[in-house]
This record gives sequence, structure tokens and C-alpha cells, in this order.
Amino acid sequence: MPTRPILITGASGQLGHALAAHAARTGIPARAVGRPGFDFDAPETIAATFGAADPALVVNAAAWTAVDAAETSADAAFRANRDGPAALAALCRAHGIPLIHVSTDYVFDGSKGAPYTETDPIAPLGVYGESKAAGEAAVLASGVDALILRTAWVFSATGRNFARTMIAAARRLPALRVVADQRGAPTAAEDLAEAILAIASRILAAGWQPGFAGIFHATSAGDTSWHGFATEILAIAARHGTPRPDIVPIATADWPTPARRPADSRLDCTKLRQTFGLALPHWRDATSRIVPALIAQGDAP
Repeated sequence: MPTRPILITGASGQLGHALAAHAARTGIPARAVGRPGFDFDAPETIAATFGAADPALVVNAAAWTAVDAAETSADAAFRANRDGPAALAALCRAHGIPLIHVSTDYVFDGSKGAPYTETDPIAPLGVYGESKAAGEAAVLASGVDALILRTAWVFSATGRNFARTMIAAARRLPALRVVADQRGAPTAAEDLAEAILAIASRILAAGWQPGFAGIFHATSAGDTSWHGFATEILAIAARHGTPRPDIVPIATADWPTPARRPADSRLDCTKLRQTFGLALPHWRDATSRIVPALIAQGDAP
């Protein structure tokens, strides 16, 4: 590995935190940055941070991820998810270093009825998905050596996420109503971080290859609904002393939100396995690791 670090953006988010932690555990040279020192809303911080880090490779995990809030804050979402990545890609291009950029399953509308491949046409349903799709396009158009990883339903033992929300709700309520007609793959941030840094290490050790360029899908194995995910979370939590409420399946129409969600955003991760030999663990395995850690923290974010 080179002595120049991997620059990890979005350090305060679930994935950025997991990337920094995994790099520290494994001895990978890395510098993790986040707001306010690195902020896509403050463009001058992008070049300043890049210059100070002098990275060998950049992993961009910084993003606007508030799906519903994006509907009324479109300009901010596009600054974070399109303009910021475009500026970062331009810097990487100018300095001849690769960029790994993280995107989302929400670029799809969920109507395919089967797992999406990287070549399927995109059709985002809301501002968040539109802004992430625009970010993908900007990165690819920059000419940088770029690898884009689409993922989904990220959760971890840090930050705010669906698993933490369900556990906190179970402590307060006798019954929970959870959407049962949206399908996807809950993906542990720590598993995704391990895969990303394995890719980064391979690129830095062997050099950039044309087959690394473009879009890849990376989610946990298996799939479920939000109701199924909640049921698994709270079954594990109950074994650790958390009350087990009734979990009532409902339709998306029964839980209206400002932003529409794809009904079936499963992603086909074959390309990732064929190119890099990587397959993330099953979402149930990830849940069995993360829920006890969340329980131990109480309701702390």
C-alpha cells in the first residue's frame, strides 16, 4: 500500500464512520473528513481538504440522504449529491487518482419485478433519487477513473437508521405499523465499508484497470420487506430484553410520505462478484451482529 492515504468523505455518516473504523482496524492509511471542515455546501473546503490530504484514492461517502426532506430542499440535495461529487471528480481527474463514489438503489422506480442490473434504465421517483442519478452522471462525465457503487437500506450501530428507530419504538409502543410492500436488501455499513476498502486496496496495489470503471451494485445478500426487516430486528432485540410489540404489516398507501419509494429496489450484485470476487454477507447475519450493539447503546444516536 502507498503511504499517501485514501481520502474518505462523509465521516459523520454511517458509511463514512464504518470506512474510517475499518481502515484503522486493518492498518490502511486513510484520512476521514466531514462537515464542517469538508462540506459540499462550502465548495472552497473541497479543494482545501483535497490538497491537504494529498490522497492516493478518494472514497466519496458524503451525500444528502434525507429522502423526504429532499422534496422541499431540492437545491441543497443537488448541491450535495451532484455538484459536490462533480467537483471532487474534477480534482481526482486533474491529479490522476481514482474515485470510488457511493450511490443508491433509489435511482430506480422499482417496477422491474426482478433485481436490477447495472445496465437497467434508471427512473428515479423523487428528488433524492434524481440528485443521486445526476451525481452518477456528473462523475462519469468528468473523465476520472471512477467506480460507482450503488447500495441500499444502509444500517449500522452508529447514526440514525431503521434498526435504531424500530428498537426505540419497541420500547415505547405496544404495536408498530410497518410497510410490507416495499422490497430491498438491508445492507450493513460495516460490510459495505469492508468491500469498498478491499476494492480500493486492490486498485492501489495493482493499478487501475479498465474493467474497474463504471457502475457496480453492492448490497447484502438476500432481500426482505421493511416489515420483514423490522420483524427480524425485534426478534433479536427481544432476546436481549427489549419489549416485543405487535408488528402490523401495512401497505405503502397506508403510510404516506413526501417522497415516493421504489416498491422493489433489489439490486443484482453479480458484476461485483465477478470483477472483484466480493459478496456481502446475508442481511440476517448483519442484523444479528448490529442489533445487539444497538441494544447496548440504549436510545443514543
